[in-house]
Amino acid sequence: MSIPELSIIGESINDSVPSTHDLFETHDLFGIVEIARFQAEKGASYIDVNVGRNSPAFMAETVKAIQKHITLPLSIDTPDPEIATAGLEAYDPERAGGQKPILNSISEARLEMFDDYDKHPFVPILLATEGANISGEVVMNKTAESTYATAKSIIKIARERANGLLNSDIILDPGIMPIGSDTDGNFKRLMNTMQLIHADPDLKGVDMSVGLSNFSVMLPPKNSAGLFVRSSLESAFLTLAMPLGLGTVIGSVRRNYNILENEHPAMQCLNEILELEGFDVLIRLMSFTA
Repeated sequence: MSIPELSIIGESINDSVPSTHDLFETHDLFGIVEIARFQAEKGASYIDVNVGRNSPAFMAETVKAIQKHITLPLSIDTPDPEIATAGLEAYDPERAGGQKPILNSISEARLEMFDDYDKHPFVPILLATEGANISGEVVMNKTAESTYATAKSIIKIARERANGLLNSDIILDPGIMPIGSDTDGNFKRLMNTMQLIHADPDLKGVDMSVGLSNFSVMLPPKNSAGLFVRSSLESAFLTLAMPLGLGTVIGSVRRNYNILENEHPAMQCLNEILELEGFDVLIRLMSFTA
């Protein structure tokens, strides 16, 4: 990484990564610690820990093993409240220089995760991508306005549930989708959502974060001009998003993220995509990736 203002949550200790899954399957905690060590040495600010469908006890054991050797704070990453509790209980702030862990992630459907806050304080990542409708059912937000409304709602709930929680203690996830299949305007929705959040004085100081690798997933590594497709598109996204309040990403320490000039082909691609709809988005993207 080469953007000093950007905090990276190292993404590699995740059960969805085949090599990490194999380490989980063989209970190779030494191998897991080595992944954490590599990410720490390469500049990660946090180490993400996502054990998938493994047990709460395994989450606790993994957290303890990493903290025995690594002094970076961790991100406890799970939708399962029991696994989240196990990770928070195992986490030792003193081993991380007094820093709280991140808990990724809390939605309006998983508010019980705040039950652990008083006993084990954490920095919450709040999902704005899904909110409750009039009937109380959880639905995916499809517009910038509904995503922004959910962001306002869940931040209000977070302040009520976690006594003393400040805007600077909150990370908001407005949701990122693969650009390679974006015929529904999700990239445009994301950028418009971030603009609404950034312009709201009540949300001043709230950090924003996305799973950055999801943006360029399944795209080729290089195009015919020799440009690294995935890293350049991710850098172009950061160039657009960081001025709107994005300061953290779940990403790869192997990527060389940079702020790009407007003339860069990846910037031209994304700026033009913001003006397009439907399959025209994919046609413009194909002209860049090819």
